Amino acid sequence: MTYEDFTNQPEFQKMLKEAEKLKTNVYSDIIDDEGNQYVDLVQEGGGVLGIALVGYTYILETAGIRFFHLAGTSAGAINTLVLAGIDSIDKAKSKQVLDVLAKQDLFEFVDGDTSLKKIIQKVIDGTPLKKMFWKLAFNFPKVKKALFVNLGLNPGNAFEIWIEKVLRDSSNTITTVGELIDKRGKKYFPVGLKNRLTGELIPDDYAHVHIITADLTTQSKVQFPKMAHLYWGDKMWEISPAKLVRASMSVPFFFTPFEIDDIPDAGKPANDSWIKYTNFHGPIPKKVKFVDGGMISNFPINVFHSKSGNAPRKPTFGVKLSAYRDECSNIDDLGGFVGSMISTMRHDADNEFLIQNPDFQKLICFIDADKDFNWLNFKMSDESKKKLFLLGARKGLDFISNFKWDSYKNLRMQQLLIQ
Repeated sequence: MTYEDFTNQPEFQKMLKEAEKLKTNVYSDIIDDEGNQYVDLVQEGGGVLGIALVGYTYILETAGIRFFHLAGTSAGAINTLVLAGIDSIDKAKSKQVLDVLAKQDLFEFVDGDTSLKKIIQKVIDGTPLKKMFWKLAFNFPKVKKALFVNLGLNPGNAFEIWIEKVLRDSSNTITTVGELIDKRGKKYFPVGLKNRLTGELIPDDYAHVHIITADLTTQSKVQFPKMAHLYWGDKMWEISPAKLVRASMSVPFFFTPFEIDDIPDAGKPANDSWIKYTNFHGPIPKKVKFVDGGMISNFPINVFHSKSGNAPRKPTFGVKLSAYRDECSNIDDLGGFVGSMISTMRHDADNEFLIQNPDFQKLICFIDADKDFNWLNFKMSDESKKKLFLLGARKGLDFISNFKWDSYKNLRMQQLLIQ
């Protein structure tokens, strides 16, 4: 596929024209000399459904919106890192993201044994297991090794190599965490970043990036690169940012867990940093395994939440790939029971935050991509990819068309008074 296969769709061209007209709307109090408005962005995980995230951000950037702080889990972490790494924060980047995505065969990320790849795809396509009995039986040794020894069907190496290449080939040429952090610093901010109400320049700041993953070894929720020093020490500055996303997108059993060996101070009692960031008090492990951050926080909308009593200067937009919880789960069989149990774990912490902060509901765009698309279908057809992209763009346009910044600020202040 090519970039134009996505953007030349008549419906998308129409949406671009509508988004251009929305540049005069107010979305934030932080602007630059070009008139771009800045928001924080949190993106939900959801496998290949992440294609819809690119449609969403493309429309927002067309409307003059730029992303200050960024956070995401799994597929949301992928888009977060690429948006954070390929150019400075004042530049529209979704075109570049879409270009690299269009050129990539997503099924290459399913990099396990060839026979197992075929079985995986048949399961995703809905083939009943009883019809694959002999194929499973014949390949049982491979399945056993993949699941019981490697703890995953696919190594995930192809994905990590791809992300490294995307960042290396970008205009910023990001190859290390140190370079990523440096290029999110103040000296790379656009000239004239200011408060549109007061005209005051924004003081020295840092555009944060948070990639969420789950450390199974110490049973901890981890934010990278904020907590990278726990696992790499001073070496964190030299590692590839692709490793942070690889840790976040390690879907249990589908991909092998991401592993870090030779943890600094292994065997010693947990130091102040371990206790502060993870509340882990035992001996520091020698090695750690990570799985998909979606297991504990698939939509980390809370990461940029401010508890100050002041009106916010910019909103935290959130984009969810999954549908709003408007139906009960069917748990009458084992598959439904396990699926519902995992979904509860994935969403509970994020839902609890939204219950406590109902004003954030006004900041969230629900794409509902999981209603019609399978999140693990890496062999998705080109037509389905285009539809996913359009869905994200359509939902994004509807969201910003109806978002009222001043109304939200008033609602937020009312909520702060209640708290």
